[in-house]
Amino acid sequence: MAVAVLGFSSRSYLTVHRPLIYCFHKVRQRSSYAAVELPREPVGVPKEKETHFTRSDGRVKGDSKASEWKKLSSKDLGITTSMIAKPTKYVLKGLKKKGYEVYLVGGCVRDLILKRTPKDFDIITSAELKESTFLAPCKFIHFKVVRAFHRCEVVGKRFPICHVHVNDTIVEVSSFSTTGKGIGQKFDYTLRRPPDCDDHDYIRLRNCWQRDFTINGLMFDPYAEIVYDYMGGMQDIKNAKVRTIIPANMSFMEDRARILRGVRIAARLGFRFTKDIAYSVRELSSTVLRLDKGRIFMEMNYMLAYGSAEASLRLLWRFGLLEILLPIQAAYLVSQGFRRRDKRSNMLLSLFSNLDKLVAPDRPCHNSLWVGLLAFHKALVDQPRHPLVVTAFSLAVHNGGSLSEAVEIARRISQPHDDSFSELLEALDLDSDKSLIDEIMDFALSVKSALINMTDESFVSQAMSKYPQAPYSELETLKNSSLFSRHPMIKRNTVELEENNPSPFCNNESVFIPLSSFLRASKIFECVEMGCEKGFVPKRGSKIDYEFLAMGSLQEVRHVFARIVFDTVHPLSLDTQNNSVSQNS
Repeated sequence: MAVAVLGFSSRSYLTVHRPLIYCFHKVRQRSSYAAVELPREPVGVPKEKETHFTRSDGRVKGDSKASEWKKLSSKDLGITTSMIAKPTKYVLKGLKKKGYEVYLVGGCVRDLILKRTPKDFDIITSAELKESTFLAPCKFIHFKVVRAFHRCEVVGKRFPICHVHVNDTIVEVSSFSTTGKGIGQKFDYTLRRPPDCDDHDYIRLRNCWQRDFTINGLMFDPYAEIVYDYMGGMQDIKNAKVRTIIPANMSFMEDRARILRGVRIAARLGFRFTKDIAYSVRELSSTVLRLDKGRIFMEMNYMLAYGSAEASLRLLWRFGLLEILLPIQAAYLVSQGFRRRDKRSNMLLSLFSNLDKLVAPDRPCHNSLWVGLLAFHKALVDQPRHPLVVTAFSLAVHNGGSLSEAVEIARRISQPHDDSFSELLEALDLDSDKSLIDEIMDFALSVKSALINMTDESFVSQAMSKYPQAPYSELETLKNSSLFSRHPMIKRNTVELEENNPSPFCNNESVFIPLSSFLRASKIFECVEMGCEKGFVPKRGSKIDYEFLAMGSLQEVRHVFARIVFDTVHPLSLDTQNNSVSQNS
């Protein structure tokens, strides 16, 4: 990757990995070392360097070698304006015409560098969001950002942002003047201004320093065609690493949602955690339950609805988060003998792998679809079914409850099913259509019951009670390692953690699925139980209308659900293998 460095260097205030350009006061930091086994480093990727940070006495800990503040040419990074969504370009142009500085910030810059489609675009500007506008949004038209646009509103009190409506799209705009107020609120630390740092760089630096991960700490000026990298994000992109800007345990205590966000980013990009993140995620995993349930649901939706569901589930399991957030599914993995780093697949992971093939960050599904998939699979775990029953059920969901049509089509399917799934049974007499329809109706009731149980706090809290001896998580791997015994600080911190945070298997309050999503998911399946719906027109053809899918259109959600189930039960790869065997024989 060709990178033009247009910037200047600072004296040990920034490092290429983590520029801890701050000093801490009155904070007794817990150890962030880890003995967590991570995947081997790629060939040619250097090992992590020692962290640099400024101490209260002004001296710098670590290597004193200076590192560069990078200002990178967006052209050399392969970023063009055609990669920016039209509504975002409209807002950028409107603010720029008014004479304000405008930048793209956060994950969208990272994705543009990686040639990925951003989930959304975030803008930051030098235009101010006045405090008085938060109390009287209707008067906001008199202030700076909104002068350029007809439809916009300010949301949020602690970290206010402006939602600019462009056609059917919302573009988020934040201001340097408001984002800088969060520095040092949780802990007593201050950001020191490095020498040779001009006012413009310092303003950008302060904003980047507040962000969660170095790869999200990039800032792009589309008019100057410069990407600013004060946090070492480019090096971590090159090394495929997710690294917090401040020490991981402090970052996660400052905002526990960063734990889930880190999992989501690593899953989507295929990046690895740094060792201190790997340890801190497991160490602080149970604290995510202190988040608002709506926030947990939002983060889970980002993981499961935007094309990286399978990888997200694997990472949640690996770091001990799945039994906290989705204990029913964690119990299933335990029952399957699934290890924390297991590379095998199973029906649950196959369902979400097939979902991932149909959605993407810019083409997500409605949350009712993945909630429905979880309930569908739970019903099969509770009572395995014949593949014909499962296929006919999915067809009945697709066509709005016409069981006779579903049975007729299902009997004509000659494609082999995947017999490796324990959820699918063979020994069952289904010669008559009546017996098959009875099985379909019974399965529909099981799915309904599973959906109810998934939202029952008492049921969910007992999900792992059958499996007290779950596989070692990353923290247990640490405790059994030689490093754990050699470092008393790590051992003491771990013991304190276990005393203060009981096992999530024993105390779980992780039901976060809202009533609205429960009702929408129930609606997907009720046609099978209630009979053919009047006025419902099944989806024809294979093309997915992603706008309707994101909105939760019943026709579109049922269509995609049926495709996922069919592709899981009757994978095309099996048919290809059988044809190959027939030809060779």
